Amino acid sequence: MSQLFTPLKIGKLSLENRIVIAPMCQYSAEQGKATAWHRIHLGHLALSGAGLMILEAAAVEAAGRITPQDLGLWDDTTEQALAAVLNDVKQYSAMPIGIQLGHAGRKASSDVPWRGGGFLSAAQGGWQTSAPSALPFHPADAQPQALSLSEIDAVRQAFIDSAIRADRLGLDLIEIHAAHGYLLHQFLSPLSNQREDRYGGSLENRMRIVLEIFREVRRVFPINKPVGVRISATDWVDGGWDLSQSLALSKALEAIGCDYIHVSSGGLSPQQKIDVGPGYQLPFARAIKQQVTIPVIAVGLITQPAQAEAILQEGQADAVALARAMLYDPRWPWHAAAQLGAKVSAPPQYWRSEPHAVKGLFKS
Repeated sequence: MSQLFTPLKIGKLSLENRIVIAPMCQYSAEQGKATAWHRIHLGHLALSGAGLMILEAAAVEAAGRITPQDLGLWDDTTEQALAAVLNDVKQYSAMPIGIQLGHAGRKASSDVPWRGGGFLSAAQGGWQTSAPSALPFHPADAQPQALSLSEIDAVRQAFIDSAIRADRLGLDLIEIHAAHGYLLHQFLSPLSNQREDRYGGSLENRMRIVLEIFREVRRVFPINKPVGVRISATDWVDGGWDLSQSLALSKALEAIGCDYIHVSSGGLSPQQKIDVGPGYQLPFARAIKQQVTIPVIAVGLITQPAQAEAILQEGQADAVALARAMLYDPRWPWHAAAQLGAKVSAPPQYWRSEPHAVKGLFKS
């Protein structure tokens, strides 16, 4: 029996298989508001047969957007826009849907990737960025403002408020974004955090804000709905955040009720040196899985069904997340089920598409 198509429980949420649609920024919002693009994009992914879909990073405040076109969940207007999209999607899909909540920190105020992704000045529509310390991501970027203790309190409250909005939207899961060089990752890494107060210096201090925000989000989000954390297991830079620190963070998160760890890497420094290849982040997921009992989600150039199946069969992770591969092939779970001799959910409007060679593929 295919392990990829066996059920999985994350906290109290039951998934019918172990395929996760990873958060993927679309840079297609208007002042943080979801648009018709999101209705189309999320709608067809919600019909893919995956076990879980996690929406792209939603900024918890306007200044926390990566680009001016980022999705947000910081006020009634952004909440209402996303509600309209989700209501349409949920009419036709029972797939559990979560959301990633994040803040870009010093990597905010950037242009969209297809225009180069460079830093935007105020004259170009950008804004003042913030960070643990006044250190820019790239030397050519404007200097971020080092967050005061009261401003850290405000960021924490923004995560709380967005989590409450996520629950009102009927979302099934929250993923706190502490990866890819964004604000919470900036606090974790000694390369970007040179504070001398209780949020800097020791590993315990650098982890503090992540643990605080997790506790607060867990406090306000219903206990029957999971809260997990996405981390970058390493900065891929000497002297930066690394696997040993990620193991300590993962164990600390598990101890306070974290429901899963989603293991990525990199994004904090332009000096990173990554040997990219199929499954290049799997050693990090495997190492973390050996240290915690909560589910571990692996991600990173997982593109083939046999590859995904082997990851689970070998115990390297509990679930696999796909991003670019899912954009390229939005029916990836269907094709994986066909190759692995499993069944997958599909809308009845599409049942006639079932190939003759794999009759019985779709669950009725």
